Amino acid sequence: MGAFMLSMTGNREAFIENYRGILEYTDTCILLQTKNGQVRFEGSGLAIEYYTNEDMKISGCIASVIFG
Repeated sequence: MGAFMLSMTGNREAFIENYRGILEYTDTCILLQTKNGQVRFEGSGLAIEYYTNEDMKISGCIASVIFG
């Protein structure tokens, strides 16, 4: 129904569905726009493994996920 979905495998992988856009992308921070706000991934060695218009996979050492 268009809601943002986040699934994580430990602190090494995050699978995201229904995001709107990438606002910031570094190896320590990935900031995404969602329908209802933003979500920030912080950590080290962060990388977007793949992305489409609907979903993406982030890998690396994810230290925190902040919704705002």
